[in-house]
Amino acid sequence: MNNPNMWRILLSLGVLGVAMLVALPLEKNINLGLDLQGGMHLIYEVQADDAVLTSVDKTTTELEEFLSGKDIKVISINRDGEDLVARFPSATTAQQAVDAVEENYSILEETGRNESKGSVTFRYSSQYRKQVYDNSISQALETLRNRIDQFGVAEPTIVKEGVNRILIQLPGVKDRARALKIIDVTAQLEFRMVYDKMSPETAKERGIPSGTSLLYEKQFDPVTHKVTGRIPYLLRKKVELTGDMLTNARVDFDQFNLPYVSITFNSEGGRIFGKLTSENVGKRMAIVLDGSVYSAPVIRQAITGGSAMIEGSFTSEEARDLALVLRAGALPAKLVRLEERSVGPSLGRDSVQSGLYAGIIGTLAVLLFMLVYYRFAGMVANVALVMNFFLLMAAMSYFGATLTLPGIAGIILTIGMAVDANILVFERIREELLLGKSVRTALDQGFGRAFLTIIDSNVTTLIAALCLFQFGTGPVKGFAVTLSIGLCASMFTAVFVSRTIFNAYLSNRRVTQLSI
Repeated sequence: MNNPNMWRILLSLGVLGVAMLVALPLEKNINLGLDLQGGMHLIYEVQADDAVLTSVDKTTTELEEFLSGKDIKVISINRDGEDLVARFPSATTAQQAVDAVEENYSILEETGRNESKGSVTFRYSSQYRKQVYDNSISQALETLRNRIDQFGVAEPTIVKEGVNRILIQLPGVKDRARALKIIDVTAQLEFRMVYDKMSPETAKERGIPSGTSLLYEKQFDPVTHKVTGRIPYLLRKKVELTGDMLTNARVDFDQFNLPYVSITFNSEGGRIFGKLTSENVGKRMAIVLDGSVYSAPVIRQAITGGSAMIEGSFTSEEARDLALVLRAGALPAKLVRLEERSVGPSLGRDSVQSGLYAGIIGTLAVLLFMLVYYRFAGMVANVALVMNFFLLMAAMSYFGATLTLPGIAGIILTIGMAVDANILVFERIREELLLGKSVRTALDQGFGRAFLTIIDSNVTTLIAALCLFQFGTGPVKGFAVTLSIGLCASMFTAVFVSRTIFNAYLSNRRVTQLSI
């Protein structure tokens, strides 16, 4: 064995050793996709228009504070659909408000005016509305990723589809009800003051006063945890503080060992909460989550520590799930489930077996063909093919790629393309031998002249695979991943490793014929 070939042998063996070390055992190191191990397939639609309305509600309060800060008297500002209708004492005051908005509040545009009533109608600019709409979808994606990551699902797929749809695939999930509960809940946390000038019962009889809303607290049976009744609360519509300012939420237990959720605000939230509680000692403040009152305690003293608690008839698991969704953040808008499919583990096992059988049969057929048709050279190609497989599995394991049924198809296609590269080389070598050239010269020229053809064919296929990965979703990406990795591995094994084996065979031998 000559020295010039030694480094090639050592490099090939080293790469193979590392690949086997990373890849084995395959069942532990390769993540299986939804179609192979079962799980859940969901498609949701984000109600982004609702997020725009929620944003308009917040802007209503902000606009009133802004105009008051400019010493512009405001009678009222109410939302009418996506419009803000502001009433002023006079047409002069209305004009002052419009001038102030145009100068300092660029997100709003005047869309109408009623001089006799002293009212002005504002609406979001089209650019800002689109920004709010798009941001709500992006925020929904990020929030769902955070929730599912904390839920503990390995290798989930969470991607945007179309304009406002989200595809979610959860491999291996068995507790369907809990998964749906964590995904579906909006988790809009609000702190609102209880309206103390009228009881809820009176409001039902006489009509709900302007600026208030009637919400309910559910009562649960302590044993069965079923809803047994509802307590009405008349709350001010103004939201004093939201869950956007939370930094943490965790489960704690009271003196009776009952679970509750302890929440911590950021510095700004802590300041607002401290000011709110100090100004409303003796009054009731409601903690509202997704339109339901969880508790409405009386404020006994100012709470300046930047923390609060959410109590209710929780089980430990319910408290943990509530803390999870609060930590992950609220969804900016409601999600509507358009499609739900569950893939059972039995179907997953059938898919694995079918895919493995197809892969094994296809691989054995290729190996046998190469041995019969190319003899010794076919054996060299088969050795390179086995190494190509281990390189592919090692790369998928290292990068945390997920193996899907289309991914198995990509592996089989890779095997065929790896052999195709060797066939190009072998046919070139045959041509050189038929021209009467020596074995060594035929090998050199065969590998050299086929090299550019191999690079061209693999690179063009690789570009197509990368496009599939970039623009495809789910199974298409699984196919693209295995194909891309396999192509890179096959270029190494078909050219470098095969050439190394031939060089080792020819070193220190006088070979006049080659079994090809």
